[in-house]
Amino acid sequence: MTSETTIDEAARSRRNVTLLAFAQALMMIGTSTMIAEAALVGHMLAENKALATLPMGFMQLAAMLTTFPASYLMKLKGRRFGFAIGTACGIVAQAICVAAVLIGSFPLFCVGAMFNGVYNGFGLFYRFAAADGASGAWKSKAISYVLAGGVLAGIFGPELAKATHHLLDPVPFAGSFAALILVAIVAQIVVQFIDIPAPKGDERHGATRPMLELLAQPKVVVALIAGLVAYGGMSLVMNATPLAMIACGHAFEDAATTIQAHVLAMFVPSFFTGTIVARFGLTRTMMAGAGLLAASAAVNLAGISFAHFYVGLILLGVGWNFLYIGGTTLLTETYRPAEKAKMQAAYDFIVFGSVAAAAASAGAMQYAFGWDTINRFVLPFIVLAFAAIAWLAAKTPAKTA
Repeated sequence: MTSETTIDEAARSRRNVTLLAFAQALMMIGTSTMIAEAALVGHMLAENKALATLPMGFMQLAAMLTTFPASYLMKLKGRRFGFAIGTACGIVAQAICVAAVLIGSFPLFCVGAMFNGVYNGFGLFYRFAAADGASGAWKSKAISYVLAGGVLAGIFGPELAKATHHLLDPVPFAGSFAALILVAIVAQIVVQFIDIPAPKGDERHGATRPMLELLAQPKVVVALIAGLVAYGGMSLVMNATPLAMIACGHAFEDAATTIQAHVLAMFVPSFFTGTIVARFGLTRTMMAGAGLLAASAAVNLAGISFAHFYVGLILLGVGWNFLYIGGTTLLTETYRPAEKAKMQAAYDFIVFGSVAAAAASAGAMQYAFGWDTINRFVLPFIVLAFAAIAWLAAKTPAKTA
């Protein structure tokens, strides 16, 4: 390979990362708006108020079920084709949500949330697409930079929700979902410019190991635990937050502001996470993430003022970032080219199974047991993640720590 070819591939990789980061931002604007409003819309539409977060559960369930077909479709047709299918589902999702809110149908709102989950299921592969063609330190940075696209979502998502909340009054929330139709259309345009080479022969037809053998690798086990705790635990606390804040007497604007700070905390560190991994090591970064999640639970248990919710959710976001990016990076070290599609799909399928369960149960747990119980519930899992990462660091210090 000539130096010019290497330079061209590096430039293409960086251009793709920029486009993928923008696509990630647009997708996350929709997701952060759903986070800020879906539980409240569910509370407004559902007869049984304990089902308020069920739409978010359906959204995450759909994302989980999309992972395998999305991964294999992109293995056959390429990344751009798959991402275009995903953004099209995003347009449909928001149109259904508008109709559901206008006619007051909770089941139809759940259907819209599921279509949004399909969009997210395809969008989960933005970070893996960034790793295509990347190597060395650039791989973790590429993944981080794509997830950093969520910074725009953290800034504009909740602000969009607040600005369009009463756009179609007298029906609240409908205007927010109408605005998201335009956001998804822009995302559809952006993904058309992604230039990732079609899968090569060894990636499509190479030898693969059995799934159980792949999943039994120590690095895969730790990556899965990290992903499950980071995303599942974060989803449970995050989805319960708007309901808990309203129950504690805070205004919707306060809840939206807290979610905005949380989403920013999830993605702003991505500008530095790759560098932190290179400087301090992957496992140390992941352990720091687990420690921040534990600190978040401690702050949430300390009080119910706006400051407690605000700081607790910021710590939750940064902890998620370190642990989730670390788990994703660790996973990319465990498979051959031909195994990429099924391993990436299996990872997200398992992780988003926990996310779906957490999102669906957050409302019921909040109503039945309260905010303190939710935060106590996640602590043992955080300890498990910390122990697993420490075990891997001790087992392979030269390569991983």
